[in-house]
Amino acid sequence: MSAAANSTIVLANPRGFCAGVDRAIEIVDELLDLYGAPVYVRKEIVHNREVVADFRARGVIFVDELSEVPAGALAVFSAHGVSPAVRDEAVARGLRVVDATCPLVSKVHLEALRFAREGLFLLLVGHGGHDEVVGTLGHVPGGIALVEDAAQAETVHVPDPGRVALITQTTLGVDETKDIIAVLRRRFPALREPARSDICYATTNRQAAVKELAARSQIVVVVGSENSSNSLRLRDVAQAEGARAYLVDDPELVRAEWFADVQRIGVTAGASSSEALVQRVVERIRAFAPGASVSESGEREPEIVFAPPRELAALRAAATR
Repeated sequence: MSAAANSTIVLANPRGFCAGVDRAIEIVDELLDLYGAPVYVRKEIVHNREVVADFRARGVIFVDELSEVPAGALAVFSAHGVSPAVRDEAVARGLRVVDATCPLVSKVHLEALRFAREGLFLLLVGHGGHDEVVGTLGHVPGGIALVEDAAQAETVHVPDPGRVALITQTTLGVDETKDIIAVLRRRFPALREPARSDICYATTNRQAAVKELAARSQIVVVVGSENSSNSLRLRDVAQAEGARAYLVDDPELVRAEWFADVQRIGVTAGASSSEALVQRVVERIRAFAPGASVSESGEREPEIVFAPPRELAALRAAATR
């Protein structure tokens, strides 16, 4: 069973690693080079199974809680951010910490604290249980409520409807989030919002690219892991445009029957998926689509580089003494 003759594989631009993911991975890479294993990472450094497996093979130990990290050891906070309580625990246990939180997630944390200082009750639009959401909720305990969908937006209770502010998870579906925010604006006319959307540039750009790609493709293969919020949203967007969409984080998950009589195959990747993995997935697809041409659509993002965390400089200096 194979794809139609003269089929085409089209890769979306932009796709794959974003600046926050690049930064987090580079931090762990450098710490392994400077200090060797073990390096402890709280939660997955980014939500990509291959990245985590590669680091684990190099001696990185991933833990759910800091209590699993030996006192005084080197620990890294993941790109998704943590609550102030986690930071306090790290200090109390004497851990050497490097914070790999994406700066765009840190921006949301700072907004939450600013709104709370102004006496506003916060509504956080996001997915319950996601590492980023857990960390953000922990910044304003007792003064924040999670809103996961439009139905919850219709029923969420706030202490004072005239003193409410909005923040969001950085990796949400753009269209779905607009619908949720529209409900909140209607219910709370005085709703305060950030000056710019909290949904990050990488999420917005990748969703726009896959929307265009899916409108002209019969199927879309999204390279990303099941626990990656931004990858899941790419699959959702592709399906909403009428394409059959599949999420894979291993080339072996690609199935021949997906491509029967298909002429145009779209491929994109979540912000925590590497280009190397994308290319291996493409080669797997080509095995089921003999002779398929490969092209790209859209424009690549301008290069964005976030500065490393300040504590990394101190560890660099200590390692060279």
